[in-house]
Amino acid sequence: MAKRKIVRKKVVKKNIARGVVYVSATFNNTVITVTDEMGNVIAWSSAGSLGFKGSKKSTPYAAQQAVEDVLNKAKEHGIKEVGIRVQGPGSGRETAVKSIGASEGIKVLFLKDVTPLPHNGCRPPKRRRV
Repeated sequence: MAKRKIVRKKVVKKNIARGVVYVSATFNNTVITVTDEMGNVIAWSSAGSLGFKGSKKSTPYAAQQAVEDVLNKAKEHGIKEVGIRVQGPGSGRETAVKSIGASEGIKVLFLKDVTPLPHNGCRPPKRRRV
């Protein structure tokens, strides 16, 4: 039996000074993505990918850990200035924004809420009876 050689793609270190941090805070999870100004993803992390399971994923602490993880990955690519776009109603959104602002060596340029709001579009589902 011949052993198969595992080929791993080498991570190319980019030199990007400015980026955008997207915080998607749902009721079940918090996903943080760092992109360059064109929208190409540099690094991402989520509460679930860090090993939080179940209801612990939706906590502010899990969101804070995800932010620290993704900013460490992004700093390897040279990120120094970021803008923040927050989406969703989750409990981790405020904590995520605070921990981005408090992080060492990263300057926040702007903060924008991009949560989609319906202009009375779709008909809502029928009322829940418990």
